[in-house]
Amino acid sequence: MRFDVITLFPDLFEPFLQQGVTRRAYASGQVDVRLWPLREHAEDNYRRVDDRPYGGGPGMVMLVEPLERALAAVRADRGLAGPVIHFSPTGRLMDQALMREMASGEGAILLCGRYEGIDQRFLDRHVDLELSLGDFVLSGGELPALALLDGVTRLQPGVLHDARSHEQDSFEDGLLDCPHYSRPEVLHTEAGDLPVPAVLLSGHHAQIERWRRERSLELTARRRPDLILAARARGALSAADERFLASLVV
Repeated sequence: MRFDVITLFPDLFEPFLQQGVTRRAYASGQVDVRLWPLREHAEDNYRRVDDRPYGGGPGMVMLVEPLERALAAVRADRGLAGPVIHFSPTGRLMDQALMREMASGEGAILLCGRYEGIDQRFLDRHVDLELSLGDFVLSGGELPALALLDGVTRLQPGVLHDARSHEQDSFEDGLLDCPHYSRPEVLHTEAGDLPVPAVLLSGHHAQIERWRRERSLELTARRRPDLILAARARGALSAADERFLASLVV
């Protein structure tokens, strides 16, 4: 799997590629990430990649020609097909389904915009997919690109210490994850003792699984009821799930 990142700020990616459990995938080449500094493809003395917008208004617009030269260089080096992804508030919302979808692919070319945006003529000609991190505006596409790289890489075989870890993540089954606990068994605080829920110490696996399922359902119902409706629509809730949800006072 290979990701080529066209960006004005390649230094933002270097520390990320060397940290956390995903670094093993980058260091081994299991996920190959290559950075393409956009200014290297500007041809004037000032290495300009932006200019004022036609029609007036604030901000600057990223120019077509440096982007096209950068994209041509990527494709010449890449030697394989891959979608061009642009990060924009107007794009598809990034979610776990997208991460799973991309985790089984061959990677992509990630285009990180800046300023007021990219000349629409470049987007119309070259971009296959636009993605958004959420309903808010960022200074550029680097943070969404990092989020995509992390979300896809952690799903690759052997990246996580336990292959089952991502199966319990929020959104993997369409619901939010349940709470988790570790040592100490009892946490002593000024307000009183805080023990781990007794069921988690019982050794009764069926009861533990049911407790985790119910906590997941409860948290999702309280914080993301839209996910409950979606799970119900696709038939992902059991009769026991529905009985438990009916007992909640949300």
